[in-house]
Amino acid sequence: MLGQQIAVPILLPLAVEVLARDPLAESDFYPGDLLGSVLRLPAAAWSTMPQERQRLTAAVTAMDLDEADLPQDVRDAVVSVRQASA
Repeated sequence: MLGQQIAVPILLPLAVEVLARDPLAESDFYPGDLLGSVLRLPAAAWSTMPQERQRLTAAVTAMDLDEADLPQDVRDAVVSVRQASA
């Protein structure tokens, strides 16, 4: 549902909770697909959730990208988040 931007204010905090524990959590397709859906959300989705954004950034920063088997678009999004937080 997050990939379709449905119920984002309700689902995003729940997704961040899962991703804080396991950034490679799998929803339906592949490890990291939940992360990809969350990272593709527009900036407006995060405007009222700065704490969730910080938690996600911390989880993404702690990830070992060498060990993660992520699609290139998700990997690129992770790198962007890391660069923005540096």
